[in-house]
Amino acid sequence: MKPFFSAALLAATFFAGQSSAYAQSTGISDGVVKIGVLTDMTGVFSDLAGPGAVTAAQMAIDDFVAANKPSFKVEILSADHQNKPDIGSGIARQWYDTNGVDLITDTINSGVALAVSGVAESKNKMLIVTGSGSTRLTNEQCSPNTISYTWDTYSYANGQARIVKNLGLDTWYFVAVDYALGKSLVAEASGAITRSGGKIVGTVNHPISTTDFSSFLLQAQSSKAKVIGLANAGADLLNSIKAAKDFNISPGQTIVPLVGTITEVNALGAAAAQGMILVEPFYWDIDDRSREWSKRFFDKFGKMPNFVQAGAYSAVTSYLQAVQATGSDDAGVVMKKLKSMPIDDMFARNGKIRADGRMVHDLYLVQVKPPEKMKGKWDYYDVKETIPGDEAFQSLETSRCKLVGK
Repeated sequence: MKPFFSAALLAATFFAGQSSAYAQSTGISDGVVKIGVLTDMTGVFSDLAGPGAVTAAQMAIDDFVAANKPSFKVEILSADHQNKPDIGSGIARQWYDTNGVDLITDTINSGVALAVSGVAESKNKMLIVTGSGSTRLTNEQCSPNTISYTWDTYSYANGQARIVKNLGLDTWYFVAVDYALGKSLVAEASGAITRSGGKIVGTVNHPISTTDFSSFLLQAQSSKAKVIGLANAGADLLNSIKAAKDFNISPGQTIVPLVGTITEVNALGAAAAQGMILVEPFYWDIDDRSREWSKRFFDKFGKMPNFVQAGAYSAVTSYLQAVQATGSDDAGVVMKKLKSMPIDDMFARNGKIRADGRMVHDLYLVQVKPPEKMKGKWDYYDVKETIPGDEAFQSLETSRCKLVGK
């Protein structure tokens, strides 16, 4: 099957003043900066990333060009990796080699992100991951060319462990998607829960994009664990929560989504999701900056953004700011600048990019409101706690990244 491209031709090309010859003289290859959004357009993660992430990246380019009037063109391409690492890496090679792409972003799906990270390093191009949460991106498979920008399974496990200590939820059974994301979520959550005095009773794995969760949830139910942890995302998470409600699991056991987002809450509805406690890197109603940007996104896309989409905007903006500041689109030059820049915008609070490629920033512990307390359709969360980034993410001292000097 050929990969889907909306490629260049989403490629709204922008140009502000001055010739491309001037841009070339300052280190912009061909006078053009090309950004590729490699995402899931039609599959299990299409609502979480997909067209919404492309919209957010386009907004970042629009806003950057309008505010800065750069001396270089900016072009955007998009493609569907179909949640297949071979297709994702093939598109990345074509973009880097043939299309002159300087930065790829999104790469939701951990298998795809890890494959594309290897391609980016081999081509000395840049990848900013805003979709995948695999900690391998900043540990065993860290790369001088890759940034993990929005979240990872370690930070989410740490956030969930803050709940475990206070609620006495000390026995857990995992229903996990059978690929890199599920494995990483289970490993990180197991460590955090065990450190908090809890016990892991067992794990069952399900295929990605399965439509029948009955056997997996029945195994979890029969375990008698106090918590059934759902180690999946996107449509898989949504369908497993719906199935758990169909089996009437919740009264006897607590359902805890390890990677729930506002996208799933909206799809379920507040009545079904009320009381659910989640870790979120972004919420549209945090402050004036998040509200102003999110309402603009809503006007374009018809939904409030989730963290993957907001992260795409922030990542593209930060990248373009670094390109302009250095006058170069060389990966090493831009990466050095990014790692020296504080990041504080509509998405990130107290953001910084470390040597291992981890962008550290504050996270939020949120609880879904009951319907009667909502002020409007998207007023889903009570923010219970702001988790400082240095407490949420894995420390450099415990990093297994070859780029980190111990």
